[in-house]
Amino acid sequence: MLELHAVFLTVVVGTELFFAALALLNVRHGAATVVERMEWVTHRLGIDDTERLLAYQRAGTGLSLLRSAVGLALVLLVLYSGLFGDAVAALEGVALPPVARGVVFFAGLVGLVQVAGAPFSLYETFAVEEQFGFNQQSPRLWLRDFVVSLAVSIVLTVIVAGGVLLILELFPDWWWVGAWGLFVAFSLAMLVIYPRVIAPLFYEFEPIESGDLRDAVEDVFERAGFACEQVYQMDASSRSSHSNAYFVGFGRTKRVVLFDTLIDQMDREEIKSVLAHELAHWKQGHIWKQLASSALRIGVVLAVFSILIEQSWVYEMFGAPETAYAGLALGVLWIEPLVRLSAPVENKLSLAHEREADSFAVEVMGGGSALADALANLTSENLANPFPHPLYATFHYTHPPIPERIRYIERESDENAASTVDPVD
Repeated sequence: MLELHAVFLTVVVGTELFFAALALLNVRHGAATVVERMEWVTHRLGIDDTERLLAYQRAGTGLSLLRSAVGLALVLLVLYSGLFGDAVAALEGVALPPVARGVVFFAGLVGLVQVAGAPFSLYETFAVEEQFGFNQQSPRLWLRDFVVSLAVSIVLTVIVAGGVLLILELFPDWWWVGAWGLFVAFSLAMLVIYPRVIAPLFYEFEPIESGDLRDAVEDVFERAGFACEQVYQMDASSRSSHSNAYFVGFGRTKRVVLFDTLIDQMDREEIKSVLAHELAHWKQGHIWKQLASSALRIGVVLAVFSILIEQSWVYEMFGAPETAYAGLALGVLWIEPLVRLSAPVENKLSLAHEREADSFAVEVMGGGSALADALANLTSENLANPFPHPLYATFHYTHPPIPERIRYIERESDENAASTVDPVD
């Protein structure tokens, strides 16, 4: 048993230490590169106060490392103090069906995790984000969002955990196949539910229907070969001055969302280029490709889960009764490091999609200058790290780093311009 504990601690703690070292390396690399490329940062990105940029990166990384360290310490404390095994044993004494006990367990676990993370979220919002001028929330609004988020998380947990545990009870030998189908169906459902039900719980969405912004939107849709529909402005400024845009949904529920902060911070050509980029995800079927990739990954994870929860040592290590929900919870602790370490595989597909989207935007806009300017604007306004360490980017970035994207866009723009020049007879 000692050997198993040694392996467990090596995997869990070792993975956490690896990513902590990677985060520190990323901050140091970013700071050194900003100094080396100060002229490019100042003139291309428009960042005059580089110390503010670096301070924001240090503050965010420091808080993230502290959050991870405390989280890991709490998990190990609960496991090695016997609290986990005692909690499962106590729950097994409750007069409820097995599936119901599992649902109560996971709902309570999710609630405790969110409550434990609340102090870090508070500090991030009212210390870090406030210090750098991003926070727009009041404590009352933060508390309201926290309560709503907690409720949504518990409801979704009840649905998913209940479904998985019921499938496991009905089909004990092939439960992971049924659970895989449930997760795929849930992922599809969330593409519809999130924009229509969950996101409006936190933000207001207004369709862009008139004015010069509507004209700009229609122009991009026409160039891209789409009928103009489902483009919304979100009141992101009610909570933060960070800016962004995203594409979500499928079928009749698909929509492009522009933060109101982005609309305020960019000129119309830059907004059009961002919109063209988002439309590319629609045009190229990236949502479906990402979904297929995620489905494959989930299938592999669940197959490993099905083997893990059959092993008695998984439960004996922490004195827990051999129940399905205890096995699933303990299995997560073994699997989660492997999922984190395999992130580059899935990130590679996302990186390819982002390059395709940038190329599409250059083609639609007839050039890449507006998109390059928009990316520079996003970097400066959000104080994003323009120079992540390559290894850090491999594990964490789903978009190419900004300098790489700008170079790619400029190259695509030059090639696009060259291809439109008539050959000389």
